[in-house]
Amino acid sequence: TDANSLCPPFFNAALKELNGWFPRTGDIIKLTKQNSSPNYTHFVLLGDPAVTLAYPKLKIFTSEINSTPISPSGNDTLKALSKITIKGFVGTKDSTKLNNFNGVVFPTVFDKPSNLATLANDEGDTIPFKLQKNVLYKGKCSVTNGDFEFTFVVPKDINYQFGAGKISYYGHNGSIDANGYYDKIIVGGSDPNAPIDNDGPQLSLYMNDANFVYGGTTNENPKIFLKLFDSSGINTVGNGIGHDITAIMDNDQTNPMVLNDFYEANTNSYQSGKIFYPLSNVPEGTHNLSVKVWDVQNNSSNANTEFVVAPSADLALRQVLNYPNPFTTKTKFFVEHNQCCVALDLQIQIFTVSGKLIKTIQSEVQNQGYRIEGIDWDGKDDFGDKIGAGVYVYRIKLHSSDGKTSEKIEKLVILN
Repeated sequence: TDANSLCPPFFNAALKELNGWFPRTGDIIKLTKQNSSPNYTHFVLLGDPAVTLAYPKLKIFTSEINSTPISPSGNDTLKALSKITIKGFVGTKDSTKLNNFNGVVFPTVFDKPSNLATLANDEGDTIPFKLQKNVLYKGKCSVTNGDFEFTFVVPKDINYQFGAGKISYYGHNGSIDANGYYDKIIVGGSDPNAPIDNDGPQLSLYMNDANFVYGGTTNENPKIFLKLFDSSGINTVGNGIGHDITAIMDNDQTNPMVLNDFYEANTNSYQSGKIFYPLSNVPEGTHNLSVKVWDVQNNSSNANTEFVVAPSADLALRQVLNYPNPFTTKTKFFVEHNQCCVALDLQIQIFTVSGKLIKTIQSEVQNQGYRIEGIDWDGKDDFGDKIGAGVYVYRIKLHSSDGKTSEKIEKLVILN
């Protein structure tokens, strides 16, 4: 069709080597024009034609599926709820394994392509196309001496018709990267011997980092942070109606946030992972958030929390406390603020009730969230002497690099 007149020539030019080398951007444009319909050659390159795209230098290969070497004649079928272990290696383009490669590989396993169609928004024709977008598993595994392996459970929410799936790989060791794919796997059917699992995932819900507590402070652009675990694995496919990972803010059921694509498995684990989902321009005030998560066997779990937005235009302290309080030999100070991911100067000053300064604690803090955890104090003054039992006043000040400041005063009690 006309819509496909440009894309195949472009990808053929961009993704294939030219005389043993990957093409420069100028080569890509030239070859695309040469192999396109005349109606689709009215475009130019804005940039340096001698620049080469960032092509991975190495290749990633699949070697085994469930302990069976891959075969051109066919491999084990990935059935719903079956447990799959895939092995592979990182090597050169001629499939020579690199025994000195140590790093990580990020595999993504796809279900069969879906049949979709354009929307004909501009009074054009509806054009059918295929898109392989439904993810069965997305993980992270370590590479040791060139070899890697990963295990996962195929979700219940797959397309049960048999057809060709795909594994897509990206990997690196910190200095050189690699990619690859394998499209000779079959996906479909159901495993009749799958274990029974009636328990939903374990989940912990925070805002921005694990130091967050219910009712804590954020700025207007926080991140939803989820830590997840399930013995069968987390469902991120999105095929089954109502089985997405969703977040709902302020009980607005009409606008759920779908978090599937933000799930990242922990290294060498199909059972645990995390999600960071960014929010933006959240109104000032108190908000509630509820999250629902499914495992691959379609068991669900829920979590909810509450947070208070204090706009970051002004540095704000919402909650200051020390624990334990009262105490005898040591305590910790905890501070909530609304400036995420920036360096802050923290000053804690302890006074007698008559106003005499006896102790100053200075610290520079930079955390990923809005809560400063555990600034220790041993109950001694600036000269290292133990101060007497009684009631004291402490003042906490925060200073930001752009000159913003905020302070709060509280009381503490020291016992004999």
